[in-house]
Amino acid sequence: MIQQLEASIHGLVQGVFFRHFTQAKARELGLSGTVSNQSDGTVRVVAEGRQEDVETLLDWLQHGPELARVDRVDAEWCTPAIVPSGFTILR
Repeated sequence: MIQQLEASIHGLVQGVFFRHFTQAKARELGLSGTVSNQSDGTVRVVAEGRQEDVETLLDWLQHGPELARVDRVDAEWCTPAIVPSGFTILR
């Protein structure tokens, strides 16, 4: 089943290559979507793909890359949309 996840990651998540590592993990899992820094200091992830793969990414987002400190992940499951293939870093 195809699922879409929208997540906001809070903590020390900007300036620690969080977007780069998220893109690499999402591509490894075959997901489509985007990752971007937000003006409030969070990172926003929109990912779509097979449910088990999106869940794996969500588990990974709970800790992120080595230099990050994740305090909280706000996650919402959404109706899958037609997301362009690939996983892109925005801003």
